[in-house]
Amino acid sequence: MSTDTTTSTGPAHGPASGGGHGGGGPGGGDHGGGGDHGGGEDHGGGGHGGTKAIIAALLANLGIAISKFVAFLVTGASSMLAEAIHSLADSGNQVLLLIGGKRARRAATPEHPFGFGRDRYIYAFIVAIVLFSVGGLFAIYEGVHKLQHPEALESPQWAIGVLVVAIALESFSLRTAVKETAAVKSPDDSYWQFIRHARSPELPVVLLEDVGALTGLTFALLGVGIATITGNGVYDGLGTVAIGLLLVVIAVVLALETKSLLLGESATPEDRRKIVAALEDGTPPLSVIHMKTLHLGPDEVLVAVKVAVAHDDTASCIAEAIDAAEARVRAAVPIARVIYIEPDLRRPAAAGSGSSAAPRA
Repeated sequence: MSTDTTTSTGPAHGPASGGGHGGGGPGGGDHGGGGDHGGGEDHGGGGHGGTKAIIAALLANLGIAISKFVAFLVTGASSMLAEAIHSLADSGNQVLLLIGGKRARRAATPEHPFGFGRDRYIYAFIVAIVLFSVGGLFAIYEGVHKLQHPEALESPQWAIGVLVVAIALESFSLRTAVKETAAVKSPDDSYWQFIRHARSPELPVVLLEDVGALTGLTFALLGVGIATITGNGVYDGLGTVAIGLLLVVIAVVLALETKSLLLGESATPEDRRKIVAALEDGTPPLSVIHMKTLHLGPDEVLVAVKVAVAHDDTASCIAEAIDAAEARVRAAVPIARVIYIEPDLRRPAAAGSGSSAAPRA
């Protein structure tokens, strides 16, 4: 992913930032600070493009797809055809992820003032659709066809050899993805928790695809191996169906996780704590009444916050305090690129209505 080192340290007014003081709620008519749009450096839980892992997976899948197609033509094993289509779909998916990453770096426009960071989520969702339709459903169809019309395999040693080599290559690809993930995930999180909570879609996609590829290769190896030993092509068909069901499950998981990102997720709990601390622990400190955060993309967060100020503060003092608070927030959480701060007076909570003591999110 490209690195954008330009970070505003004060309020920038324009289409992407808003400006001035106002009321109504966080994000509306507030004193706003804009940031840079259309790209940026990845930061920990905020987002990590995993470009190295994507390229490693792409190269591995292209080579594996070709060898599997050759093995299918030689042996006629349906599990080899299913695995070849699987690898081809994975290759296309990696290309989609790279395209999404590039398109997400486009500069903001008046029509899209917050930039195009969510393009990465959209392309990840397309990946799930491709994996489900091209990979999963095709494999199930081919497996059912083989179960209905089983045939003995020809020269199965070719299929077994290709599968063993493919397992070695996929293991290398998975190792790269695991290393990239370990560098950015929280030490307290498992890899499954990382997949569930990551705001960047690329590494979770590659991790799931690589795990699915290794599992699918194991199913194919078992199917071809048992079919070779018994001379019964039904086992090849069963392995193919198992591959298809596996791909459908992975595609559904990817679709559900990406759907959550498309709907809009808040900053991570750690980043939210840092933002509140930067606002309240600085000089002068601001008391947070209510805060909302939203990922505009994997490495860009919008912060809308209402803060309490003293009754006797002048407009000039409030403006200076807000400017200083914006700078502290950006220093603490660099991906907080769009910040809206609304000053208000803390009021007692009204029963049954939204109050100044609303939860921070």
